[in-house]
Amino acid sequence: MQATEIIQFLSALSENNNREWFTENKKWFDKCKKEFDQLSTALISKIAEFDDDIKNVEASECVFRIYRDVRFSHDKTPYKTHFGVFVASAGGRKSQRGGYYLHLDPAGCFVGVGVWCPQPNLLKALRKSVYDNIDELNEIRFEKNFASKFQNFFEEDKLKTVPAGFPKDFAEAELLKLKHYLVEYKFDAALLDSDDFVNKISDIFKTAYPFNKFLNYTVDEVI
Repeated sequence: MQATEIIQFLSALSENNNREWFTENKKWFDKCKKEFDQLSTALISKIAEFDDDIKNVEASECVFRIYRDVRFSHDKTPYKTHFGVFVASAGGRKSQRGGYYLHLDPAGCFVGVGVWCPQPNLLKALRKSVYDNIDELNEIRFEKNFASKFQNFFEEDKLKTVPAGFPKDFAEAELLKLKHYLVEYKFDAALLDSDDFVNKISDIFKTAYPFNKFLNYTVDEVI
């Protein structure tokens, strides 16, 4: 995949984040969006080879819109300056299930795997699953290939103390403070120009498949 142009477009957009510039460069956006959609479709096909839940997922339900919702934001810039796709069953980008996220951004590209911003009842259930099945989770996250790519959980919004209902002396108490059960892997944008980019990203996702499977066992019990 030749993704240099996608990054170039997003870089230009970040410097000209207004409707006038976007309208003038709509054909450029359309070209990059089409390429990203094709990339997403190819990635979904590869993920479906190891995760049966993804077999009937369509890129159209997974790719995020570039238009920002500015109704409740102090930042009124109209467009996102990245492309993102969240591959998950039962709703694609709107799914509550654990899935596979690809983020292309001039400021930094990465992939993420897991559950982002679960609803309170689901978050509580996930914390309980972590507490009750910590040996199983540790076996997954300390597996050699997984640990070489995903060293830490995403800690944004993390609680300062162990949530009520759990013992403060729990050996993995830090995991119970999380608001998102998500791991991420950052990569250089130059990788996008690799002929086997999709295969390389798919291999990273495959490494984290057991983590998604662990999470989705609980998700499916709650939703």
